[in-house]
Amino acid sequence: MELKTCLELARRHGASDVHLEPGLPMALRVHGDLQTHGSPQSREELQALARQLIGERRWSEFLERKSFDTSATIAGVRCRINVLRSLRGIGLAIRLLSGFQPTLGRLNLHPDLGKLIKNRHGLILVSGPTGSGKSSTLAALIHEVNLREARHIVTVESPIEFAFRPRKSFIRQREVGRDTPSFDQALLDSLREDPDLMMVGEMREPETIRLTINAANTGHLVLSTLHSSSCSEALARVVSAFPPEIQDGVRAQLADCLVAVVTQRLSYRPELKLRVPECEILIANDAVKNLIRQGSFFKLTSQIETGVQDGMWTFERYDQWLQHKRDWFRPQAASEQEAPDSEPEIAIDDDVGATPPPALRLTRPAPAESHEEIVRRPPVESGGTGDDEGVIVLDAPEQSIEDILRELDDDI
Repeated sequence: MELKTCLELARRHGASDVHLEPGLPMALRVHGDLQTHGSPQSREELQALARQLIGERRWSEFLERKSFDTSATIAGVRCRINVLRSLRGIGLAIRLLSGFQPTLGRLNLHPDLGKLIKNRHGLILVSGPTGSGKSSTLAALIHEVNLREARHIVTVESPIEFAFRPRKSFIRQREVGRDTPSFDQALLDSLREDPDLMMVGEMREPETIRLTINAANTGHLVLSTLHSSSCSEALARVVSAFPPEIQDGVRAQLADCLVAVVTQRLSYRPELKLRVPECEILIANDAVKNLIRQGSFFKLTSQIETGVQDGMWTFERYDQWLQHKRDWFRPQAASEQEAPDSEPEIAIDDDVGATPPPALRLTRPAPAESHEEIVRRPPVESGGTGDDEGVIVLDAPEQSIEDILRELDDDI
């Protein structure tokens, strides 16, 4: 089965992930559950597919590492692809990304999250288990900045999942392995590139965590993700990544730069036929910063429960907000429409006999004619000759076509 066919089937079923493994049928994750489709895939077929995706130039890299991450747009679907070796041979794990540019509203997230990116410096962490939508939330926060402010945004990702079109902001996106050798090198480079906002796809290694915290402490706003099931666990994992003898200093640095931690999970709502994010939000107020310095991460849960006035949310209270939410965004409907940040596609009409709409013509009156104003002639009624259909007559010879068009735009 071709990859294009697999993804078309996955999109029709509303799947979030596709798994291909030699000797097994294709598996789709639909609303959090796995479903199998079709006949078992052959080892040779999947190896040829993987080689085509990776390319001959980087095939040797895959053979050495036994895994490869990439992203691609296939059959109109943006995908994040992991190619891996397993007991049966070469398999693929494919994540289907949103067919639209994520925003807080389109992801059905609480608008209070937009307040976080008003900060000019500090660290914002988005945590959660695998497949909980962390990357989409990061993309939504970056796009909110892009729509409103003129900032220099630098992203470091592995691989690039959402390609941003700059609006008000100046955006550079770098992919680890293609544009930079590592997260660490990209972070060091970014500090010399005059960024206002930095996005680190994932904090995995201690050195990456250290450089991310340093960047947040040097006057930059930094967004990143990590895996955890709660805000307190996320912060504890950041600190525990370092040797015990330096953890006191790490906690002090983290307390100084932290803006917020957002932990999210996806919950399927049958009445909506949607998976929606449920969030726990920790805001770094003075009390929270003191607990971080002391290493009392287990006490952060009570701070979230009592921090309503500071904009904190427990999972339970966030779920109550979701129960009262009515303006749901439907990704299925949006994917059928043109994404506002994608290049518009040209629709080709296969009906040869269809009559094209009349072209708009601009003309100036003959010298003998006299016009006191611009006359816009409507299309002729049925039965007319149609010679003047779509014609705009201009009466000002000294005006340029550009001036006239501006006047017409103002009138409309």
